[in-house]
Amino acid sequence: MSRTLADQLLRAGTSIGTNTEEAQAGQSRADFLSKISIACKEARETQYWLRLLAATEVLPASRLTDLTSESTQLVAILTTIVRNTRAQK
Repeated sequence: MSRTLADQLLRAGTSIGTNTEEAQAGQSRADFLSKISIACKEARETQYWLRLLAATEVLPASRLTDLTSESTQLVAILTTIVRNTRAQK
């Protein structure tokens, strides 16, 4: 079970970066918005996997504090980018 959780966390966490990179090379505002929105969703999914790792005590919650804080900050940043991009239409 812990391997499955770790794999899911890795997939979601690395997807944030790949979608952000793709967004920066977007061919249009709509393409940028689509990819940055996916990055935001992946950041939220990362938060879920971190919470699940803590809840199942695969890792102590204290070891996940920094990662949880960073993922919360990423969600806030990406949400702001999505909102601002939508408002510019």
